[in-house]
Amino acid sequence: MTAGSNTTNHRHIIVGMSGGVDSSVAAWLLTQRPDLQLDAVFMQNWEEDEDDYCTAIEDFRDASGVCARLDIPLSSVNFSAEYWQTVFADFLDEYNAGRTPNPDILCNKEIKFKAFLDHARRMGASAIATGHYVRTDLDSNGRARLLRGADASKDQSYFLHTLDQQQLQQAVFPVGDLLKSELRDIARDLELQVHDKKDSTGICFIGERRFSDFLAQYVAAKAGPMITPDGEQVGTHNGIAFYTIGQRQGLGIGGSAAHRPEPWYVVEKRTETNELIVAQGHDHPALHKKSLFASRIHWIRQIPTSDFKCTAKIRYRQRDSECKVILQNQHEGIVNFTTTQRAITPGQSVVFYDGDECLGGGIIEYAIQ
Repeated sequence: MTAGSNTTNHRHIIVGMSGGVDSSVAAWLLTQRPDLQLDAVFMQNWEEDEDDYCTAIEDFRDASGVCARLDIPLSSVNFSAEYWQTVFADFLDEYNAGRTPNPDILCNKEIKFKAFLDHARRMGASAIATGHYVRTDLDSNGRARLLRGADASKDQSYFLHTLDQQQLQQAVFPVGDLLKSELRDIARDLELQVHDKKDSTGICFIGERRFSDFLAQYVAAKAGPMITPDGEQVGTHNGIAFYTIGQRQGLGIGGSAAHRPEPWYVVEKRTETNELIVAQGHDHPALHKKSLFASRIHWIRQIPTSDFKCTAKIRYRQRDSECKVILQNQHEGIVNFTTTQRAITPGQSVVFYDGDECLGGGIIEYAIQ
């Protein structure tokens, strides 16, 4: 087993080591190319005084152990300043605007495939490698295509839909053809200490703490009414930024003889009036819409010249749904789904696909009735 054909045009590759099993096996696969000069870099993207929530020390120790086992030179680089300026500042702006951003997508665009890629070039490399579950190839015109990973349950193309041609053509994804189970088997056979390490989940800089506790350090809380779609007040919220569309937990709405016993869900956030709209029932009509408006649409390989049909998803762990994209210009448009979508969330990403190819995606501005 080798690192795959997408390493063919590169002779010096730097692999980004996270201390996890995915990047560790990616690094080993690259060692199977005897003509390849291989180095490894550990990225530290966040700093804070409370080490209780930061796993960087443990992760660097794991990355060091793997690199020693594989005989790959390892260095570290601190991108925390770049992360704050290009990712975290946007994260705070979005939450202050009452939206729900996805910082992992911006981190890939600005840090892992920009700051890290620039760092690798300064080290003399022609490409970087990561442990993402995606694949790439070239079309007949030499343009890079971003393809889903072979393991549908681990595919990460949703998180990489903002990458451009230069970034994709200077990136290698060695584990994209593997199933996660196969990858762990390889790590176990190699006796890598990370073979059974749990996958990281959630937003990297929050760790295991409660999200609301973390956000409260940076976003001002402005309490306001929780009301039903009919205008009845049923509670008080702690600040619109602390809630997301479709949320059930933490609303604090007690039982009432005037309402059914079904649970309450957030169905809308009205930032202008500081009102949180809530309704009862997982399948309440206010949670289900068939259309959305998207902005800042990025196209990976080619910009469509007319409206088109494809499939799309509005969150990572979701099956694609058929849709029609009606463009207002190259980077804005309406997405009409053939079936209703639950909890369309402003600030999140809608990502477009044609079969296994990821076409690109944009930011959801609002749902349309």
